Amino acid sequence: MKPSIPKGTRDFSPIEVANRTYIINTIKTVFETYGFQPIETPSFENSSTLMGKYGEEGDRLIFKILNSGDFLKKADEKLLSEKESIKVTSQISEKALRYDLTVPFARYVVQHQNDITFPFKRYQVQPVWRADRPQKGRFREFFQCDADVVGSKSLWQEVEFIQLYDTVFTKLGLAGTTIKINNRKILSGIAEVIGAQDKLIDFTVALDKLDKIGKEGVVKEMLAKGITAKAIEKVQPLFSFNGSNLENLASLESMLASSEEGINGVKELRFVINNITELGLETAALEVDVTLARGLNYYTGAIFEVAAPKGVKIGSIGGGGRYDDLTGIFGLKDVSGVGISFGLDRIFLVLEELGLFKAVNLPKPKVIFLNFDATTDSTKMKALKVLREHHIKSEFYPDLGKSNKAQKRQWKYVTNRNIEFVVSKVNEDVFTLKNMISGEQSDCSLSDLVEKLK
Repeated sequence: MKPSIPKGTRDFSPIEVANRTYIINTIKTVFETYGFQPIETPSFENSSTLMGKYGEEGDRLIFKILNSGDFLKKADEKLLSEKESIKVTSQISEKALRYDLTVPFARYVVQHQNDITFPFKRYQVQPVWRADRPQKGRFREFFQCDADVVGSKSLWQEVEFIQLYDTVFTKLGLAGTTIKINNRKILSGIAEVIGAQDKLIDFTVALDKLDKIGKEGVVKEMLAKGITAKAIEKVQPLFSFNGSNLENLASLESMLASSEEGINGVKELRFVINNITELGLETAALEVDVTLARGLNYYTGAIFEVAAPKGVKIGSIGGGGRYDDLTGIFGLKDVSGVGISFGLDRIFLVLEELGLFKAVNLPKPKVIFLNFDATTDSTKMKALKVLREHHIKSEFYPDLGKSNKAQKRQWKYVTNRNIEFVVSKVNEDVFTLKNMISGEQSDCSLSDLVEKLK
């Protein structure tokens, strides 16, 4: 059978790993510059921790893990015979692969609350899994790079996260990103003003599609969901927001005059935008986007989404928002939090498409000992031990090469790996060292060899 990997997963070559590491290290460095600390959580959680936290669609996309042993033994025979897969799942699966890093982080905060100093600033770079339909930039296994602050209601956190996004993308050379921002309170206020509080999710899901299906498509979908034509008429300005951020906020303030929650959302956005305007951004643009409605199941304030530079056709490369009581789902009330995430895999594809990766030096030895004479193997291995104690990357070619063909294979290995120094011959305690760049060759003692290679 021809070997293969599951759909939505990938193998990574040495160069791809090096480029991904470059992105991760850049993000980690900026996280730590902003005062965040790293944590890690298990790849899988108890199903009860994850289920019900992402909405019906999210629950469907969670990878469930079958119980070990005879997992059907405790399953209800009636449910099995009726093929009630959703109901029987809880009987045969008690654990699941994590869907994101946010809910496990909320669980971590509650479980370790007595050991944490609040406000707690954490970052986390780990893989997550979703049983999604694979497409460009969307995989079933992918890394998230998250940063969150819990235990602070200050809007300065939102300001700093926008700066953090800008700093990372500037360091990656990715100019022209757009950081879109909205506020859940504004969306709730709009629903209140049009008398459709019970249709908030339907309203925002339809509005979120404005750039894909246009005004007519959005109106058609809203009507189909039971939102009246009169209600839609009240929010006509939403379909043509094209002024500056402050002009758009003024329009929202006028539209939401009768909604206290909506006005509070406008005030919060104005605070963030005014301070970002004063502080300035290096290469990113900040844009108020009232159609932005991600994560409504737990976002309660600011909502972020980062779009790649124009011309690059890919989904968002980052996102996040404020959640006032996410830890409440695990019994710890009134712990406000706000966080953002970087889409590592999509950032990789964008940098690759725009040719922004720098030349990568793959891990390799500085010196290699060739193997033409087995009687000197012990001397070579002792020398390697000394070199490595001096932190000199070194390698021994393992297969003996007596014939010309076998020796040529070793020299070809040196060329393909682009190794700078070669020890081709050992005579008692004398090592013949060749510099593959200059072509210079010299005989030296072990101590001389260490000095030359250092």
